Parts: sequence; C-alpha cells; structure tokens
Amino acid sequence: MQEEHNPRLTSSEISVIWSSCLNNSFSICVMKYFLANVDDSDIKSTLEYALDISQKNLEMSKEILKKANETIPVGFTEEDVSPNAPRLYSDAFYLYYLKNMSKVGLSVNGVALTTAAQSGVRNFLSQAILTSTELYNKTSDILLAKGLFIRPPYVSTPDTVDFVKKKKYLGGVMNFNNRPLNVVEITHTSANIETNLIGNALLRGFAQVAKSRKVSDYCTRGAEIAKKHVKVFQDILMNDDIPVPSAWDLEVTDATVSPFSDKLIMFHTTLLISSSISNYATASAASLRKDMAVSYVRLTTESAEYAEDGTEIMIKNEWLEQPPQAPDHKDLATD
Repeated sequence: MQEEHNPRLTSSEISVIWSSCLNNSFSICVMKYFLANVDDSDIKSTLEYALDISQKNLEMSKEILKKANETIPVGFTEEDVSPNAPRLYSDAFYLYYLKNMSKVGLSVNGVALTTAAQSGVRNFLSQAILTSTELYNKTSDILLAKGLFIRPPYVSTPDTVDFVKKKKYLGGVMNFNNRPLNVVEITHTSANIETNLIGNALLRGFAQVAKSRKVSDYCTRGAEIAKKHVKVFQDILMNDDIPVPSAWDLEVTDATVSPFSDKLIMFHTTLLISSSISNYATASAASLRKDMAVSYVRLTTESAEYAEDGTEIMIKNEWLEQPPQAPDHKDLATD
C-alpha cells in the first residue's frame, strides 16, 4: 500500500532523522580511528561492517532531510578525527564498545519507529534495527569465540510457579532483610555493571588525551562516577551471594595524542550519560524492591548533574548543535 500524499515530516520524525545524521557522522569518525588501530582480523571485519552501516545511514538520513527541506546538521567531519593517532584502546575494548553501541541503536531506533508515520522514515528505522541486530550478533559471536563475552550471572530458580502474596515482597528502602533479587532485577543490575565498565575505560582514555584541561578533568570525573556506580551494582549482587560479571582486557594504553577533537569527546560523553540515564529509568521501573528503585533514583540524579555540567562546557565552547525547534510565537508577536 502506498501513501496517497506526501506529508511533511512530523516533529518526532525530524527529531530522529536529525539525530541519526548527527550520531552517524560521529560514529564514522570513531570507527575510522578504531580501524586504523586494530590487529585482529575478525574484529577488523566487524569494525568495517559498523563503519559501512554508519556511512549508509548518514547518507540516507541526509537524503530524507534534504527531500523534506529540513536543515542538515553540521555534525562531525574529518577535522574531528586523527586516524593516525597512536592506539588508545585494546582490540577487546573495540568489541565491547560495538556490542554496547549496537544495544543503544536497537533501543533508540525501536522507540523511534513507534513514533514514525511516514513510510520512508519507518523503512529507514526498520533497516537500522536490522543492521543493529546484525552488528550485535556479529560482535557477540566474536566475544563468545574469544571467551570475552560478559555473561549475566547463573542462578538457581524454583521449579514451581508462584504469586506474590505479601507486600513484604517489595521490601524497604534500606537493604535490611530484603528478599533475594529476582531474575529481572539481576538482569538490569548486570547490564549496568557492563555499561559502566565500558564507560569507565572510554572516559579514562578521553581524560588522558583531551587537549583542554577542563575537558580532561570532566572525563576524569565521569570515569570516577562510572567506577563508583560499578561498585554500587556489584555490592547489590554480592549482598545476595550472586556472582559478579566482569570484563577482560579493557585496556587503555599510555598514549597522550588525541585521536578526537574535544568537541567529539564531549559529544560522546554526553551520549553515554543519556544512555545511562535511560538504562537506569528502565531498570528502576522493572525493579520491585524499594531499595533498588531508591538506588537508581540516586544514581540517576548524580548522572543528570554530571550531564548538566557537560552541557555547560559544550555551550561555552559553542560545540552544542541546536536541534530544530518550534518557532517562538510570543517573540514573533512582539517584533
């Protein structure tokens, strides 16, 4: 069935395509640098696939915006990356990074698809979901083959179905005499350990190479926040005698020459924070133990405050590209 007319893009469609354009221009820069500093042939092949996805998505999103007479963001260019800069991360880190970013792509594009009406936008997002799925599977297969996949904990579960009968199941805000974690809560806790481990390594590298002292200090602060959050989640599992998942070979070298502009570093950092806050919100909603929900609220608040400080740095340096916005009718009326 074809559309009977050619409608304008809705605000949500402009938002997702504009953001896709910006994010893929950034991803291209990152993938080009990783590809210039990778040894393992399997990992190189996966990075090439990721780069190809980003390049195609960038061109498609530009075409959609152009056809709709919408502004195309400046995004990131060759000026924001130095592929020949010394290696900053290990090959294993590239795999963990790709796995995490493919998860972000699945989440963001999945939500965006449910807000889109125009068939061209829906087709674009549907294809993006397929390629993100393929990237996740490729990366996971290599991680499994190399013994690097971070598996969530194994737990023993009852062999009978049961229903919650007492309010006591929800527990209290303090971790005293609370019931053991259920598998849903364990899943989110484990996932947040993994993403914070990756974020910590990424930000340690950024702090080491950033040109601006302010950007370097900001990344160091972010790495420490991620480290603290890992400890919070690890303690939650350990308190219930649940094995704690861990990553191997998240190495950061001693390189001090930056492969990226400070603008790209700050954008990447704010993207991580946004993803983290989204993960915490989802986990909080799915956790039935009150102490878990309280922990997520506390960690989200800290992440939001960190994000605000990062936004101020970007605004001060004129690095924050403004998304399309509705006209200010009140302001127009006074002109």
